[in-house]
Amino acid sequence: MREIVLDTETTGFEPEEGHRLVEIGCVEIVNQIPTGNVYHQYINPERDVPEEAAAVHGLTTERLKDEPVFSEIFPDFLDFIGESKMVIHNAAFDMKFLNAELKMVGHPGLSMKRAVDTLKIARERFPGSPANLDALCRRFGIDNSNRTFHGALLDSELLAEVYLELMGGRQRGLILSDSNNVADSQNEKTVSVEENVKRPFREPRLFPPSPEERAAHKAMLAALSDPVWRDDDTI
Repeated sequence: MREIVLDTETTGFEPEEGHRLVEIGCVEIVNQIPTGNVYHQYINPERDVPEEAAAVHGLTTERLKDEPVFSEIFPDFLDFIGESKMVIHNAAFDMKFLNAELKMVGHPGLSMKRAVDTLKIARERFPGSPANLDALCRRFGIDNSNRTFHGALLDSELLAEVYLELMGGRQRGLILSDSNNVADSQNEKTVSVEENVKRPFREPRLFPPSPEERAAHKAMLAALSDPVWRDDDTI
């Protein structure tokens, strides 16, 4: 199962107010294990970046002026995500920006049915507790000390770890096998190895009770009010 953990950075909160994407970061996971395959792109928003937005992600108008615009990068982005599910923290925010940008270049939008919202999952699992990315990293012991600014790729990498914990823990999906490729994970086939072992025949051994054990058993039965075994010949 292929999923894409995704995050974006923007110039503001609402695309309807003219705000644009400035960064997209994606991390590929297969069977809930990061593959190391990522997509990362800075984007020239074709407008100024407000100071309050730059204070969050560190991306200024000057920094982004020589980056490609969205119309130049969206085919590569769509190729990377393919038809996979998208794991997003507060999915409604990122999806509205992605779909606004896609609409401007005349491309159909992405369905919300493809989005897995980790914010919703976290709130359901930990009602009443903080559910932002920093809080979830602290809860699961994930090192986010490099997160001085919000960054789409870094946040996607952190979110991939958080998502794995939300879905059951880091051991999920691991395959234990030796170095001889006992399991072919790519084809999802398992090779079973049968070993024929010849063992020497041994006659069955009898262990009859000793006279002392018989006497102890008889004394125990005499002390019971209604013993199941009454005949000494049963032992």
